[in-house]
Amino acid sequence: MMEKNAPRGTRTGFTTGACSAAAARAATLGLVTGQVPDRIECLLPNGDLVTFAVLDGAVDGHTAHAMVIKDAGDDPDCTDKAHLTADVTLRRDLPGQVLLTGGFGVGTVTMPGLGLAVGGPAINPVPRRNITTNVQAAAAELLEETGFEVCISVPQGVEMAKKTLNARLGILGGISILGTTGIVKPYSTAAYRASVVQGVQVAGTLGHGVVVLTTGGRTEKFVMQEMPHLPEAAFVQMGDFLRYAMGAAVKAGLKQVVIGGMVGKLTKIAQGETITHAGRAEVDTGLLADIAASLGAAQDVCDAIRQNETARYAGERMDALGLGTAFHTALAQRVIQTLRTRYPDQFDLKVLVCDFDGRKIAEAP
Repeated sequence: MMEKNAPRGTRTGFTTGACSAAAARAATLGLVTGQVPDRIECLLPNGDLVTFAVLDGAVDGHTAHAMVIKDAGDDPDCTDKAHLTADVTLRRDLPGQVLLTGGFGVGTVTMPGLGLAVGGPAINPVPRRNITTNVQAAAAELLEETGFEVCISVPQGVEMAKKTLNARLGILGGISILGTTGIVKPYSTAAYRASVVQGVQVAGTLGHGVVVLTTGGRTEKFVMQEMPHLPEAAFVQMGDFLRYAMGAAVKAGLKQVVIGGMVGKLTKIAQGETITHAGRAEVDTGLLADIAASLGAAQDVCDAIRQNETARYAGERMDALGLGTAFHTALAQRVIQTLRTRYPDQFDLKVLVCDFDGRKIAEAP
């Protein structure tokens, strides 16, 4: 089922969608044969066939029950060990159909912008198709005379959802059933990247016409205090994924993009990096030295800034000269200039800068 001897930190796991599909297939097979198997082969969205262990199998007349425990591999995933549960019921009134519903612990969609029906379960499109495909495979000819209602539930889903951004996206009462391939890669950036894009899409449906992108929790808290008139869903922690967040903002037709950040990430954006991860590119301290020089800093200060590896050092040297506000304002202006060339006339841009304690230093324009 999984690479047992894979090097530590590289073991892949399975998505909530894949586990749900496996449980649904096992329960459906239980209705066909009279007994839920204790192992089930399930087709993943990426085309792989994988065998899952099945627990709590039971058939009671027209209903069958099965559960698969999610193994996220070496990914520090808050839904690891979730009990993805499927209750499948025969629906003689819906021959040939597979009806998908959400039970306890699966979130309910309450806001538009996610590509899911408002009022329906937070089961994403790929897992929906995958669950349906597996039910159809197990049901075979029986589908000609009856339909199947599949209810997915997660007993721990309400608690697990508290560790996700679901509530901010308007997904209430549980987790989302996710996964585009069925496989979870360790420290998967794909899931986070997808949540950033989703967050921007939701912000685009709010009617304020603005999304506020931040690089982390501290900067988000700071901009929320600066812009208290905006609802929480207008704020998206983009992390390092500037390119994806900006692309989603263009697609959503947002009129204003506000970026909140500290000196390091803002320098990366000013120098043209679209993925601002520490490992991707070094901070261009030469750019900061040029800004310092333009504000009248002495040559030795500019040289020291250029030779240092951190943007924070530049900010501290300029603070000591009483030029901190001017320096951070100029940096914010450079961020706007850089983004203007990449996204000309697509939205208004505003940049808010805070220090390492989350206090406001500067803004532009």
